[in-house]
Amino acid sequence: MIKDVAYKYALISVFLWSTVATAFKYSLKYLSPEQLVFFASLCSLLTLLIVLLIQKKFNLIFIYIKNNTLLVLILGAINPFLYYLVLFKAYDLLPAQEAQAINYTWALMLAFLSVPFLKQKLKLKDIVAGIICYFGVLIISTKGEPFSLNFSNLDGVFLALLSTILWSLYWIFNTKSKADPVVSLFCNFLFALPMIFIYVLLTDSFEITNVNGLFGAIYVGLFEMGITFLFWLKAMQTTNNTSRIANLIFISPFLSLVFIYFILKEPIYVSTLFGLLFIIFGLIIQQKKQ
Repeated sequence: MIKDVAYKYALISVFLWSTVATAFKYSLKYLSPEQLVFFASLCSLLTLLIVLLIQKKFNLIFIYIKNNTLLVLILGAINPFLYYLVLFKAYDLLPAQEAQAINYTWALMLAFLSVPFLKQKLKLKDIVAGIICYFGVLIISTKGEPFSLNFSNLDGVFLALLSTILWSLYWIFNTKSKADPVVSLFCNFLFALPMIFIYVLLTDSFEITNVNGLFGAIYVGLFEMGITFLFWLKAMQTTNNTSRIANLIFISPFLSLVFIYFILKEPIYVSTLFGLLFIIFGLIIQQKKQ
C-alpha cells in the first residue's frame, strides 16, 4: 500500500513537472523573464505559507531564520532569484525543447561541482557520463550537426548551462541545512522576493499587458516552484525504494515534448530526440551503482 501511494505521488510530480517547460514558454509570450520570476515567486511564497499554516509549522520559520540567516540569504539569492532569472532568459532565447533538455544535465553538473565543494571523488563513470551528456547537448544546440559548432543560439545555450551550475550550487549549499524542507524553501522565497522586487524595479516594470501572462506565472509558481515539490517529497518519504522513485523523473523530458508539440505547436526536431536520449543515457550511467 505504501509503495502504491509513493508511486502515485511521484507520478503526479512527474506529470506536473512535464508541463512546466510549456508553461515557461507560454508565459514568456506575455511577460519578461524578470516579471515571470517575480510573479511566480510571489505565488509560490503564498502557496508555501498556506501549507505551513495548515501543517502548523509557522513558528519554525523564525527559529530557522534566526539560526541560519546567512545560509537563507545565500540560498534565496541562488534559488529562486538567480536560477530562475537565468533559466527564464534561456527559455526566452531558445525553443522550449532545447532549453528543457539542456537543463536536465544539472544532475551531472552536481557531481562535478561536488568534487571541489564537498570534497567528493570524481569517478570514471562521471567522466564517461559527462562526455555522453554534453555530446547530447551539442547535438540539440546545433540541430543535429555537432561537429559544425554552429549553435542555434549560443547565448541561450550558455544561459541554459549556467542554470545547471546555479541549481547544482543550490543543492550543494542546501546540504548545510537541517531544517524542515518546506520551512527552508519558504524562507528562501521570503528572502529572495525583495531582491527580485528591487531588480525588476531597476531593470523592468511590473506592468502586465495581458492577463494570460499572470495566469502563466501563477501556474509556474504553483507547479514548478511550490506544490509539485511537496508531492515529490511525500513520494520520497513514503517509499521503501528511493532509486526506483527517482528514476521515474526520466519520463518527464519525453512527456514534456508532447506538451511542447501539442500546446506550443513547436515542431520537435529529430536532433532533439537523439540528443535527449544521449543525455538520459549519460545520466543513467552516472547514477548507476558500481
